[in-house]
Amino acid sequence: QVQLVESGGGVVQAGGSLRLSCAASGQTNSDYGMAWFRQAPGKEREFVVTLHWSSGRIYYADSVKGRFTISRANAKNTAYLQMNSLKPEDTAVYYCAATDYYGSGHYYTREYQYDYWGQGTQVTVSS
Repeated sequence: QVQLVESGGGVVQAGGSLRLSCAASGQTNSDYGMAWFRQAPGKEREFVVTLHWSSGRIYYADSVKGRFTISRANAKNTAYLQMNSLKPEDTAVYYCAATDYYGSGHYYTREYQYDYWGQGTQVTVSS
């Protein structure tokens, strides 16, 4: 069982930056993977970025590529999402997700592929 706790959300002006954190506790293995999703008001939850923990393979959604960067601190079992050049359309609740069964050969970009979810953290970008 893995527990995820997110932090780092807030309010920022367009063009600004925020860094989100996702701390994982509990047992993880070599097939462990994490991702960030987000859900804007009135919209479905959408994929942002995914990371296979042991290999470091990363895949970004086109909407955030070049602006967002995911990284990890192995010793802390923590993933970070650095968000730069933020836009009003980035406003959403951001969720961290994880799985113990991250297969090789493809990226996990769907909600159903993740077993564990954080509580979410609000990011608001004002224009």
